[in-house]
Amino acid sequence: MSEIPAETPAAEVDAATKPHRPARWRRLALVGTILLLLFGVPWLTVVAVGPQWPTIGTVIGTLLFAAALIALPLSMWMGHGRNHSDRAAVTGDALLGAAWVLFVWSVLSLLLRLALYLAGVEDPTRSRIVAIAVLATAATLLAWGHFEAMRVPRIRRADVAIENLGRGLDGMTVAMITDTHYGPIDRAGWSARMIDRVNEIDADVVCHVGDIADGTVQVREVQSSPLATVRAHLARVYVTGNHEYFSEAQGWLDYMTRIGWDALHNRHIVVERDGARLTIAGVDDATAKGSGLAGHGANLTAALRDADPGVPVLLLAHQPKQIPQAVAANVDLQISGHTHGGQIWPFNFLVRLDQPVVHGLSRHGARTQLYTSRGTGFWGPPFRVFAPSEITVLTLRTAPRAD
Repeated sequence: MSEIPAETPAAEVDAATKPHRPARWRRLALVGTILLLLFGVPWLTVVAVGPQWPTIGTVIGTLLFAAALIALPLSMWMGHGRNHSDRAAVTGDALLGAAWVLFVWSVLSLLLRLALYLAGVEDPTRSRIVAIAVLATAATLLAWGHFEAMRVPRIRRADVAIENLGRGLDGMTVAMITDTHYGPIDRAGWSARMIDRVNEIDADVVCHVGDIADGTVQVREVQSSPLATVRAHLARVYVTGNHEYFSEAQGWLDYMTRIGWDALHNRHIVVERDGARLTIAGVDDATAKGSGLAGHGANLTAALRDADPGVPVLLLAHQPKQIPQAVAANVDLQISGHTHGGQIWPFNFLVRLDQPVVHGLSRHGARTQLYTSRGTGFWGPPFRVFAPSEITVLTLRTAPRAD
């Protein structure tokens, strides 16, 4: 234990020596409540209330739910805590996704229960139908969602009209990947196939808009190494996401620079074709300053310093909620990720509480547009339910000037 200097005031000594137990217990109580809801509601729906299964079925079902309730926090702590066990992380992430899907459809099953009640179906038949429907729906969605998460993303295309884009850049293609989240599931093969698909686009500019991986370069380099083979006619650019700041953001910036990408750490580059120019700027993630990492923090002023005000600006910013700064700076187009489109429905409604947009193209202010990607990979639970992954291809078009 480090020694407290003698001149430290008594109040600071007390703060340094006494743990903040009330805050810790509040956090534990919140986590415990969430876990009890996630597992308790499905247990009541499938096992305990109404179905009147044979005793052996009720006992086995209860034991399974209890084991999952204990295994989830334990495996998450082992997998995502200091130990960083990938095997435990995979278990915890899968349990979290399964619990969420079971919880959601257990809540929604109240509608089926009501319909059966109105139709005159009595218990235990009514509750058994509901229980089986919940289990079947959850199993189907989890199987399909896992397939959706693990497949190579489909290409999603959109045209973006920019008023002051020079004719020489009309039709310029910007391929966007984001939120690859290389992590505890080894997706080196997926990564190579995904990059092959990106290269098939033959884009002018390729962007990675953050959250490359969950872990350090040393741990995740095998999965991320196909990024070195990305091809682009004009530029390959990258900005940090919030997950880089969980491990080693500067390490990922250095790595992307080393493999030939332009790491836009609050700076910009200019690309040109046929006499027309485009400023491509990037800022750190919105969480960068709070990470305490020296020299990091979103700074659009620095990113656009010495940029020609007559040249349109494409901005890479990981989170959509960074759009107000883009509007204030008269950025023409911001591209972002982070939301995953919610990843597992209906989590998209919760994401919307924190972000202005969940996915797609939107306009903000008189000049600025925002494209938000659903993400190329997935985070945590290896499932995507009603939120497909994407490789985005934006085609920039010259818009006629308003009179």
